[in-house]
Amino acid sequence: MNDTAPRDPKTGPTSFKVEADATAAYWHKGAGDTLPPPDMTGPYMRNRPFPVQPVAGRKAWIVGSGIAGLAAAFYMIRDGGMKGEDITILDALDIEGGSLDGAGDADEGYIIRGGREMNWNYDNFWDLFQDVPALELPAGYSVLDEYRLINDNDPNFSKSRLMHKQGQIRDFSTLGLRKSHQWELIRLLLKRKEDLDDVTIEEYFSKSFFETNFWYLWRSMFAFENWQSLLEMKLYMHRFLDAIDGLTDMSALVFPKYNQFDSFVVPLMRLLRDKGVRVQFNTRVHDLDMATDAGARTVTAMRASVDGKETVVALGPDDVVFALTGSMTEGTAYGDLDTAPVLRRGRHEPGEESDWTLWRNLARKSPIFGKPKKFYGNVDGSMWESVTLTCRPSPLVEKLKALSVNDPYSGRTVTGGVITFTDSNWVLSFTCNRQPHFPTQPGDVLVIWAYALLMDREGNHVKKPMPACTGREILAELCYHLGIVGQLDAVAANTKVRLALMPYITAQFMPRAAGDRPHVVPEGCTNLGLLGQFVETSNDIIFTMESSIRTARVAVYSLLGLRKQVADISPTQYDIRTLLKAARALNNGEPFPGERLLHRLLDNTYFAHVLPPLPEAAAARREHAESDLAQFLGRGSETFGLCNARSGNSIGS
Repeated sequence: MNDTAPRDPKTGPTSFKVEADATAAYWHKGAGDTLPPPDMTGPYMRNRPFPVQPVAGRKAWIVGSGIAGLAAAFYMIRDGGMKGEDITILDALDIEGGSLDGAGDADEGYIIRGGREMNWNYDNFWDLFQDVPALELPAGYSVLDEYRLINDNDPNFSKSRLMHKQGQIRDFSTLGLRKSHQWELIRLLLKRKEDLDDVTIEEYFSKSFFETNFWYLWRSMFAFENWQSLLEMKLYMHRFLDAIDGLTDMSALVFPKYNQFDSFVVPLMRLLRDKGVRVQFNTRVHDLDMATDAGARTVTAMRASVDGKETVVALGPDDVVFALTGSMTEGTAYGDLDTAPVLRRGRHEPGEESDWTLWRNLARKSPIFGKPKKFYGNVDGSMWESVTLTCRPSPLVEKLKALSVNDPYSGRTVTGGVITFTDSNWVLSFTCNRQPHFPTQPGDVLVIWAYALLMDREGNHVKKPMPACTGREILAELCYHLGIVGQLDAVAANTKVRLALMPYITAQFMPRAAGDRPHVVPEGCTNLGLLGQFVETSNDIIFTMESSIRTARVAVYSLLGLRKQVADISPTQYDIRTLLKAARALNNGEPFPGERLLHRLLDNTYFAHVLPPLPEAAAARREHAESDLAQFLGRGSETFGLCNARSGNSIGS
């Protein structure tokens, strides 16, 4: 069966489920299963529901102008047949984009609070942006066309991914996993999601695991902390399993030409405004009035502060509301070269004037809206700080040139992603993406972004925790790890520094259990959809633009009654080629147990290409294969025990 309710082959579907879940049950083809597999993607899934019957007088209200809110507007227009003038986006800020920001200039210094790694399998993201006109290409081209043009001709990779010892490149050619670590990861992939409620990463893995290349690469790329959700780490492994052999040098990633505000928000917002969508800024929606009837909940009004004045917006009987729950960048504190940021949010309560207020008020109405405090209630566990450096020529730029794939001024890939200092007390990383990073950036200026994960430890050079440091002190710490701290004055004289201390930037990774996050359309809600990084989806991860767009798409199709399914994440995690190359990568590039036996079986068949090439000459393979067979058979009891482990065993067993 597939991810729909029961079907009658004679009369068709009896009900329809928008959000697909490939893990719900075994799928097979039959006369009653008209839908393809629940994780199928591609052109067949590009169908548009017909006929679409717009509801006369219906208005749509979207709370939050981040990528999820903008995507909701897009899908209501493209697939729902709504008119843009019937859609209003409300935002507490004075600019759209939410966490996808990018601002400043060369004189005052640019600022980007963060960035998102991306890969090919962001199927909802690319579904949207293949229909958004390109930022710079001629009419008829899309943002997807623009993106492919850049990345197909300028592949991403890093030659300096890990560093240590004040400027030395650390060997990152393998994941550096011992056999015991490999088994820990394999066991995690096999575990059921339901068995990982409220379990932390550090409760599961051995202490030595946290000193491996794998963990330095993983935590700095995705911003995981040791005390955060093991369940989310598991979901990340499934989502990016096809890219694990590119984890060391970041060759699995693709990046835009500019920062993500200019690359994605600007062209999407231009399209929406052209369609008539209205955006109202300085509007903080803090509560929703609801009518309840026999388990059904219908939003009847929104309560908001508009330019500081309390306002009630009444909804019509057919209106729909899409609301962001929580915010990763809410309460950001800023600093500069000579000023440390001052956090204005409480360690355990964000206060009433925050973007958490709406979710908190919804949760007070019913358990179906989740438990927001699980996510906002521990700032020390969810906070880290980022730094944007606006650089003119200096010793820092010269050091950057030595670590980069291409000349930083060439317009091509520079560092290929973050470079992480593995002996940094802060776990400090920095990156330089393609330049210019802003469309109007002067030719002699580079923009570098840095961040650190651990906020409670003194630096190696500056004996303060990062949040207590000025921009000059953080610049000194960076120069220390690059081996150029003796040239700090020359660097500081030619560098603008802007700081962003974000108390909730990894709040979405905090340990959680079933029910802590609400569903996109909570049970019984007739006209409310919830969006963003703090809602439940079948199997997707969080902290990505893809997951934000997925939640918007599910919400729109559900509330507008569109007979169109949102596919589960790409099925590449089940592809035998993915599993084989992932096994090789986890085994530090060496053939995994039994791989040579598979070569003997398949090398002279049509399926030989699914296996990674063996490192030794053909003459030596028979001897290696026999040795592997003996070893494999000797570990048979362990393998059998792994596959039959009961869920009641200890979490690390």
